[in-house]
Amino acid sequence: MTDPLVHREQPSPNFNERQLPISMVVLHYTDMKPVEAALEKMCDPEAEVSAHYCITEEGEVIRLVPEDKRAWHAGVSYWRGHKDVNSASIGIELDHPGHALGYRGFADAQIEALVPLLHRIVKAYDIPRANVVGHSDVSPLRKLDPGELFPWERLAEYGLCLPRPDKLSPDPVFDNDAAFYLALERFGYDITDGRKAAEAFQRRWRPERIDGVIDGEVRAILFQLLLDRDRGHTR
Repeated sequence: MTDPLVHREQPSPNFNERQLPISMVVLHYTDMKPVEAALEKMCDPEAEVSAHYCITEEGEVIRLVPEDKRAWHAGVSYWRGHKDVNSASIGIELDHPGHALGYRGFADAQIEALVPLLHRIVKAYDIPRANVVGHSDVSPLRKLDPGELFPWERLAEYGLCLPRPDKLSPDPVFDNDAAFYLALERFGYDITDGRKAAEAFQRRWRPERIDGVIDGEVRAILFQLLLDRDRGHTR
């Protein structure tokens, strides 16, 4: 399939058939350098890992797996009732050293290439903004990517993901940690490990402080996200 947003193809054998319709996008970082090493791994049958797309730091978009196939990018994961996130999602890997090799901000050229690709995908499959997520959102026990420096706010400006709530309730919400965790599960997270789930939530919604502590600000952000969703404002 010809796509003007794709610069080249590097087909991976690591895919199988979907069992679910596409309803999500999961963003990752490669956690490897150079990008050729990441591409080689995603095309290695023995590695059993892949993604639909990889975007280099220079902004080159590489397609590895057709969108109608199930790529193997999310691993053990969960989001809003889906345990087979791979079947329900399109995976996009961003060429980046990750936390292991020197975490840093994402290149402008890379984000400028991501935005139109993501826009096309979201429109084609009618994907809700709430289902454009990071790997750490769907795998909080195992993953940190794309991490606290990923520019979610830039995607939100284009309506491609949910924005961080800017108007928070001053009233006490979720008066104990158990209530917070139940609300976090209702929003979509796997709460098997409560602290890891809280850290993943902070990494996405309050990245300036990630400590796993359920403080008033974190409670208020989650409350507002759920309130906006229940009001139909955050599809």
